[in-house]
Amino acid sequence: MRRAAAAAAYGGGGLTLVGGSLYGLMFAEARFARRTIGNADGETPAPSGWYGQGRPGPAIRMALIGDSSAAGYGVASVEETPGAIIASGLAEAADRRVWLTSAARVGAQSRDLSGQIDLVLPNEPDVAVIFIGANDVTHAVPVRSSVRLLDAAVRRLRAAGVEVVVATCPDLGTIEPLAPPLRQVARLWSRRLAAEQATTVLEAGGRSVALASILTSEFQTLSEVFFGPDRFHPSAAGYARMASVVLPTVLAALELAPEEDTAPEYVRGDALLPLDLAVVEAARHPGASIEPVAQETAPPAGAFGRFVLLRRRRRRPEPEVEPPTLEEPVPITP
Repeated sequence: MRRAAAAAAYGGGGLTLVGGSLYGLMFAEARFARRTIGNADGETPAPSGWYGQGRPGPAIRMALIGDSSAAGYGVASVEETPGAIIASGLAEAADRRVWLTSAARVGAQSRDLSGQIDLVLPNEPDVAVIFIGANDVTHAVPVRSSVRLLDAAVRRLRAAGVEVVVATCPDLGTIEPLAPPLRQVARLWSRRLAAEQATTVLEAGGRSVALASILTSEFQTLSEVFFGPDRFHPSAAGYARMASVVLPTVLAALELAPEEDTAPEYVRGDALLPLDLAVVEAARHPGASIEPVAQETAPPAGAFGRFVLLRRRRRRPEPEVEPPTLEEPVPITP
């Protein structure tokens, strides 16, 4: 956060937000916030393994990469990690076994995605879920650099035949230990990064899910429930909430969405919009996803740019989360 304060004060990272006269105040606020939040260290429960005991094959192979939002920093059991929640929900919704490989690491930045992909690609995943961005903001990584690295990661996965779902940077302006004006800086920076991530992911062939609106509305309203003790990382309930809005887009990416959720429902808020407008609109709705339009049905780009689908998919009931097993379960006969 101290780096973000300095970069914002002097125009670093493409954001010229405040004058140098405020640098001292923001630097002091950053130091206070760091003391309040503490250092995220220690092991997180390992969610890699098999899910969907007793379900038929063929198995779905899922990869999870990213930062502490993916790893589930601060939870007490593996069943509370985002990986276990999404994998259990995927197994339940698809009625198939799921093999999850998690390479997510606390403190990871966009520059770490390449190394994490090295770890998961040998397992030939069908889908990769990425949570990334918050540490890029707190370490003042220029937005352009962050999205360039994310673009390379998504394109590499797509070239390997992997579907990609990216949960974009959360709104760090909701973090209670951050005082104004540092809170406003964090909000502007993280929201700009999230918008650029959404655009980049779609252009690289993936799908994005907006997390900023979740933190702004629900996490801020119910902060005692959704934030953990450090007031920076989510609680177990917070991770469950984030995972629940990502799961429907994972199912859609694998063409496993329920039939009633396949076609856009415009009365629910789904829309066919130019990409730049869809990115802005998605940030206003918790868990909204931006997805490509089939080429044969897409309007010509023209003066409005490329058209995409803004989807507000139905939330699925909370799955019965199971612990992973490393021994492949014997499938039942379909």
